[in-house]
Parts: sequence; structure tokens; C-alpha cells
Amino acid sequence: MQKDIEITMLPHEVEQTELINQKLAQALKLPEARINGYEILKRSIDARSRKVIFRLQIRVFVDEEAIPEVYTINYPNVSAAKPVIIIGAGPAGLFAALQCIENGLKPIIIERGKDVKQRRRDLAAINKQGLVNTESNYCYGEGGAGTYSDGKLYTRSNKRGDINKVLQVFVNHGAEPDIAIDARPHIGTNKLPHIITSIKDTILNAGGEVMFDSQMTDILVEFGKVKGIEINFEEKLFADEVILATGHSARDIYELLNRKNILIEAKPFALGVRIEHPQEIIDAAQYHCDIRSEFLPPAYYSLVEQVGSRGVFSFCMCPGGIIAPCATGENEIVINGWSPSKRNNPYANSGTVVQVTMDDVQGYDPLRMLHFQSEIEKMAFEAGGGNLVAPAQRMVDFVNNKLSIDLPKNSYLPGTKSSMLDNILPNFVSDSLRAALPLFGKKIKGYYTNEAILVGVESRTSSPVRIPRDKETYQHPQVKGLYPCAEGAGYAGGIVSAAIDGINCANAILSAS
Repeated sequence: MQKDIEITMLPHEVEQTELINQKLAQALKLPEARINGYEILKRSIDARSRKVIFRLQIRVFVDEEAIPEVYTINYPNVSAAKPVIIIGAGPAGLFAALQCIENGLKPIIIERGKDVKQRRRDLAAINKQGLVNTESNYCYGEGGAGTYSDGKLYTRSNKRGDINKVLQVFVNHGAEPDIAIDARPHIGTNKLPHIITSIKDTILNAGGEVMFDSQMTDILVEFGKVKGIEINFEEKLFADEVILATGHSARDIYELLNRKNILIEAKPFALGVRIEHPQEIIDAAQYHCDIRSEFLPPAYYSLVEQVGSRGVFSFCMCPGGIIAPCATGENEIVINGWSPSKRNNPYANSGTVVQVTMDDVQGYDPLRMLHFQSEIEKMAFEAGGGNLVAPAQRMVDFVNNKLSIDLPKNSYLPGTKSSMLDNILPNFVSDSLRAALPLFGKKIKGYYTNEAILVGVESRTSSPVRIPRDKETYQHPQVKGLYPCAEGAGYAGGIVSAAIDGINCANAILSAS
């Protein structure tokens, strides 16, 4: 007999198997001897009261052998099967490829960047020298932006597909099993490269192909039907289906589609800064303590405030993380954040952004939101003075419209320069942030402080362009066989939702065949 129940534990008790068995027996009102084992289904931290607890949803095996379910997938050899071209080796592209293999199709992944090993050298040049390789950076390369996004796997995309399948695929390729049970699962930037490489190996071992240093420079269309692609302005590769999973920073892809009169649409996005605090401030506020217990992870937060008609919200919060330079082109500043698996850096950072609506950027050009985004990034670069030095300001100084005399120590390796962020951000973004930050300080004790630094700019929260597709077939309305996918097409917002969208596109191809 199996029974699913919830129990609560104090942080120091969570790893004590005997105590958990006792609590399960008490909750079920059974002798402890009848409990032959248990499986934790979900684990979350409840810090709403002063006494922080863990909530555990547990499957209990009563009077029967405890045999937890083992998740396995059979990947047949598809080397001789019908090919599907997948543009981009990010989460969407990789999971689309795995699903193609399950469906008996041969995936051919085309990735403009390098593999994980070679990509590291270019990331070192970004951080140490402020040099951006426009084809190999934090966004382009094996695993896409997901490889260095720190592996946040929290999503609300419950209705889009099988979240558990995505998590189990990561576990089967080297992720810690805890990601399948934690309420806010997280892999860690230090572990993701190995996992991404393992997924690539699964694809190759099943007869799929992965091509690096291969930029799609044209898409071949005849009579409203995709025929294949051009690579690096010379080689042509033919297939009847192309999954376009290029991520939200591949601006040349949007420009290519626009030149070829393939329908794309301007789309709202969000713009702001990345805010970093000493992690101890966030810990003290969220856990109601002076010093965080060794049995608790670094605390996170999620904040939202309505300022007039605009939403201001935290985004991609990284406990124990760093701020990273994520530019994909020259003379631009783009920042993001990530955390290692242990989240043991002394800072907590989060994007804090403001909604940018279609009314904010007038015109009919489908690339107008992208051009608006690009101009902000260029102004941030100029304000920093070059070498990816980022403009920054202390929080209270920003709200009081005051240039910071100095800046606090922070995690952004290329360096920061004291600047008036008002000179970079549009007025409606600055005004909204200025109104929201003190209000956030009322929700989290110590948040509103000059110990916090605002670093600009957080501009690529989502794609400023949508590539339309049919809701049922997932195909572009003008080009049969073209499957716009995930973040770059405007249909996902993170690793898990992108992976699910990749799976859905692969299944749509199977349904259409």
C-alpha cells in the first residue's frame, strides 16, 4: 500500500531518515515497523513565520517493498531516418533533438557558437579583457544561454507539457536528483556544462548530428514551403522541417526573416537593471535571523509592484550569485546573473525591470522594439567607458537622483563605473523603478539601502520580437515546415519552458508527417 502525505521538518531535521520515519508513522497512526520506506515527491521551504520549516510531500510504502519509480527513455538509432534541422543548441534545440530521436526522426543541430570546452576561453576574454566574440559568448554556443544561466528550473508552464520529463532528462544526464523534488530546482552554472555535453553525447550516440561554428545565413523557401538552410554563406543543407530555436539574442535571424518578407511581429518586453545586495541582508530578512542556519540555502526573493499602469518586478533572482556580462555584439552592455550549485558567493542579485509596452515605441516596423532595446544597450556601453565596464549607482542614490561618490564591492568582473542611470534608461523606466524600490524595502527588511548596487542594463528579459506560428500545428503561417520555437520566437521564458516548447515542436512535426 502506498500513501501520499505531507509532513513538516525543521531545517536540521530534513536529512534525518529515522526521524522522518517516526513522523510518518505518527502521521499515519501506524507502527513504525509497517513503513518499509518512503520517497520524497516535493520539498519546499516555508519562511512565512519566524520559525522556518521544510514542507515535505512524501510517498510512504506501507507493508510493501519500497521501489521508487526509475525514469528511463529509449533512444533508438536514427542515423538513417528522415532529417529535421534544428537551429540552435540551447535547451529548446537540445530537447527538440531528443524528442525527434524518440519519435524516430534524425535531428541535425546547427549551432553558430562553439562547444562547451572551447567556449570557456571566449568567456574568460569577456570577463578579464572586456572582449566579445560575437559568435561565442554567454548566449551563443553549446547549451545556449542556458549553459551559463545557472540552471534555474522553476517554471509555471504546467499546462504546456511534462515538466517532470524535462527534470528527469537532466537527472539522467548528471544533474542532482534533488532537482526533481525541490520546489525551486536549480542545477548550478558549474555543473551545467557537463550535463549539456552529456545530452549532446546522447544525441550523437543515437545517430543525430551537431554542427558547431555553423551560422544559419539563409533559409531556403520555395512556394511557401521550407526546403533547407544555408550555413556560413556557402554550404546548403536540405530538409522538409526546420525548428528555429535561436534564442532571444540572435538579432540577425529576425533581420533575415524580415528581409525575406517572412512575417515577424514587434513584441513587448521588460527593461531595467540588475540589483545586487550582500546575501546576508536577504538571508536576515527572509529567514528572520541574524545569521543564516547552515541547514538553510541562501535566501531568494520575488518582488512585484504596480506603479501606475506599469508592472515592476524582480526577474531571475540569483542567491549567492554573480552578475555576468552577456553582450553578443560590440559596443553594448547586457547583463544577467547566475549562481554556482552551492550558491556560495557573498552576493544576491536579481534583475529588476519595468514593462515596456507597444505604446512606448511608436511605428510599424516589426523590429522597432529590438532597435529600442539595442539603443539602450549602446548608451550603457558609452556610459561605462568601454571594455564592458557597466554603469552603476547605489540604490538610495538612484532614488534620490544623486550620483554615487563611490560604489560598493560587487560581483561584476569587468568592473562598474558610477553613473547617472537616468541618462541611460527611458524616463518611464527610471520613474517606475524610483517609485517601486522604496516599496520593495517595505516588503523585505533592509532591501532599500545604499549597500545595494544597481547595474545597467538588464535588457534581454525576453525577445522583443515574436515569430508567429499556428497554435495547433506550431508552423509559421506563411512557411510550411518552419517551426518557430521557444524564447527566440516569443513562446518561452526559461530553461524548462524552452525545453518543453522544443519537445512540443518535435511532436508537432511527427503529427504532421
